[in-house]
Amino acid sequence: MLQQGQVDIAFIQNDNAYYAVNGTEMFKDKKVTNLYGLATLYPETIQIVTLAETGITDLSQVKGKRVAVGAPGSGTEANARQILAAYGVTYDDINVQYLSFAEASSALKDGNVDVAFVTAGHPTAAIQDIATQNNVVLLPVAPDKADALIKEYPFYTKVNIPANTYNKQAADCSAVAVRCMLAVTDKMDADTGYAVTKAIYTNLDRLKAAHSAANVITKESAMDGMSIPVNAGAEKFFKEK
Repeated sequence: MLQQGQVDIAFIQNDNAYYAVNGTEMFKDKKVTNLYGLATLYPETIQIVTLAETGITDLSQVKGKRVAVGAPGSGTEANARQILAAYGVTYDDINVQYLSFAEASSALKDGNVDVAFVTAGHPTAAIQDIATQNNVVLLPVAPDKADALIKEYPFYTKVNIPANTYNKQAADCSAVAVRCMLAVTDKMDADTGYAVTKAIYTNLDRLKAAHSAANVITKESAMDGMSIPVNAGAEKFFKEK
């Protein structure tokens, strides 16, 4: 819709923006050359979920297991493939299940998969639902693996899933996240980009009153995981003291 001029600003995930600008993954042979960022807003955490009964506590243990990696061609599927690769695991090493978010949740609950990748803000309702009747285990992404991922894929950021986010989750879990961001095209000039960005970040109190997701939106984190060129006006705003 951005490309067609039907909207001026779009909420997209920063990994998909990166793929678009670089012509990779679902944008292979469909490179987008006029996409710019205003800001990244909040994390969409890659949550790697299993049940205690599988005995799996680390991603290095998933070889030979049934792993739900997301729908074919989805952002979640790319996340899963990249994170597994950081652990030296390829799709040849696992029983790949191309399942949507809802399908993966049901399959995990029914014992039809061993591990599921879910890219969504935490806590996630579907995982909460599983945790009401099962002992859910979140598999961490170790800090050194996260560093390697961020070096190769600049859209990733480190996040922490606090203890008790889910029922019987006794400890914090280190993870990586992509970020929801605001994207525009080169049709938005610098003055407009500045005005829009300023309007957002000088009214965060109103956004927080409207939706809890805004509680983690800050000026300081607005360039975290920024994976594409930034609108000149937005860049000017964030450089101001």
